[in-house]
Amino acid sequence: MRVLVTGASGLIGASLCARLAADGYEIVRVLHRAGAAPFRGLPPVLLDMAKALQTQDWSPHLIGIDAVVNCAGVLQDSAQESTGGVHAGGASALFAACEQAGVRKVIHFSAIGVDRLQPSAFSATKLAGDQALMARDLDWVILRPSVVLGRPAFGASALFRGLAALPLLPVMPSTGRLQVVQLDDVIATVLHFLRPDSASHLALDLAGPEALPMRKVVGLYRRWLGSRPAGEFTLPGSVAAGLYRVGDAAALLGWRPPMRSNAAKEIVRGAVGDPQAWITATGIQPSSLEAALKLNPATVQERWFARLYFVKPAIFTVLPFFWIMTGIISLTTGWRRGVDLLVGTAIGPLAEPAVIAGALADMAVGALIAWRPTSRLGLFGAIAVALFYAIVGTMLRPELWNEPLGPFLKILPILVLHFVALAVLEER
Repeated sequence: MRVLVTGASGLIGASLCARLAADGYEIVRVLHRAGAAPFRGLPPVLLDMAKALQTQDWSPHLIGIDAVVNCAGVLQDSAQESTGGVHAGGASALFAACEQAGVRKVIHFSAIGVDRLQPSAFSATKLAGDQALMARDLDWVILRPSVVLGRPAFGASALFRGLAALPLLPVMPSTGRLQVVQLDDVIATVLHFLRPDSASHLALDLAGPEALPMRKVVGLYRRWLGSRPAGEFTLPGSVAAGLYRVGDAAALLGWRPPMRSNAAKEIVRGAVGDPQAWITATGIQPSSLEAALKLNPATVQERWFARLYFVKPAIFTVLPFFWIMTGIISLTTGWRRGVDLLVGTAIGPLAEPAVIAGALADMAVGALIAWRPTSRLGLFGAIAVALFYAIVGTMLRPELWNEPLGPFLKILPILVLHFVALAVLEER
């Protein structure tokens, strides 16, 4: 059986592809961009779903396909992502193309509660995609999972681990309860509905057995990591709103933090539903979070990840600030000092142009690091610039290695921090 999977690099999509391949399915993965983890099988289809708005965009990729599983989703609109394009426009074109190509079986991932309330563009466009599928003459199944948690750390599962590693737990105001659902149960559900004899024309809430406050979810992860219960404090509403706006600003630079305005709107509603129809249709008994964590004890690598979770955004805030401010200072208050350091050296006649060139290089690598699509290039550029300063500086001013404030010695920890940034850059 050949299955086309959209959103194949996401939490659900990647795990689903791995399981299907292990069970002998042929997988056609649809990816937004290259760079996903290596996968044995057919070459991936690189397609921006937000721009694949016509049936002809999908038709060539549906030849020989027996079933489609749509796992694609984005949290919020940004320069790189469109909720309407992915959830509604691209999904509608895919469903129409399936109907034309005779691909009967379509399993579509939506989100829990979108049929009851749409507080943001995320849930409104998810509902539009659901309605577009239900209008088609297809054997469709709509799965509406709650917050999906599993061994892979991405999105909410990564955020909960990061929060669990903090010495004090900041509690967001006005957060609803969560019936978190296990990734393994979600994957098992897709496998069930891929069977030829499975039911269709169903819209099912995939929800765990317990409705937990967010602090309880984090507390269970904290115990899993081997830490004692943390003290809690509720963030003032203005502070919480400010953090969500910071997340929005990061998204404008191409990053995808889980804390953004749409998340704030959705989390007030919570993520709860009735799993009984799901259980009846599949026979799957959803696992509790506590039981799932007991079956998979935390490793030292997972404790590392949790402790580094909030260190990563700090690194990618500090490094662009460091480089950009270094350039600004070199062109303003530090101008004379920078020129004087080069006067009397072999490049003394070019002192002023050299300071200007160095300042522009500093600001350029800072901007490249800040912009997510070019951050890797910026980090390598920063390493190259730092090494250049160390080598050329040693040739021109070797005595600076012996300065009390260590202007050259500080290059060494700066280099190490850039290698750490490269190590933690990947998000999925």
